[in-house]
Amino acid sequence: MKFSEKQVKDIVALKESLIEQIDRHQESIETLEKNITMLNSFLIDSSFTKASQLKTKVEVQKKTEMIKKPEINSIPIKRGNDGEIIANAFITPEQVSIVLDNEVEISADTPPFKSFFLDRIIGEMKKKDSVEAENGKIQKESIIDYIINKSGSDLREIIIKNYRQKERVNELINTAGWSLTRMLENINK
Repeated sequence: MKFSEKQVKDIVALKESLIEQIDRHQESIETLEKNITMLNSFLIDSSFTKASQLKTKVEVQKKTEMIKKPEINSIPIKRGNDGEIIANAFITPEQVSIVLDNEVEISADTPPFKSFFLDRIIGEMKKKDSVEAENGKIQKESIIDYIINKSGSDLREIIIKNYRQKERVNELINTAGWSLTRMLENINK
């Protein structure tokens, strides 16, 4: 049985989509497996509990509940010229949040924030995602998007949703660091 060229392309696109979904969910699966292992240990230990051990069991339960919360990776973003931390990137499977240090005061209008970071970097990712959505490779809800939080005119946080690919995280963090460093240089001129 021969497939048409379009059918082959659709099959390849489906395969790529499945691989991306596996990558996206792998981290969640690992966390769930750790939680199950911990719960099994807790259940085995709690089968026969002495009254003197009850307080310890409650403490273990509280620690287990704390571990169940989704892990958030934090990566410091440093200024290029002196290595001073200017922001932190908090990464979850759903989004990257870049939170500026409280000491850093930069207007969201300072170049090259909009022209480079928003329009060129995230904008290009958004264009690629839109094409994939039009071709049925991803859902429209999965297109990368961002939210800018400000305090007055000062930039405080950049939330990037639906980054979908681990490779994008590195690019977003690196280009955010470069952009923020240039913005600080432009303010000091």
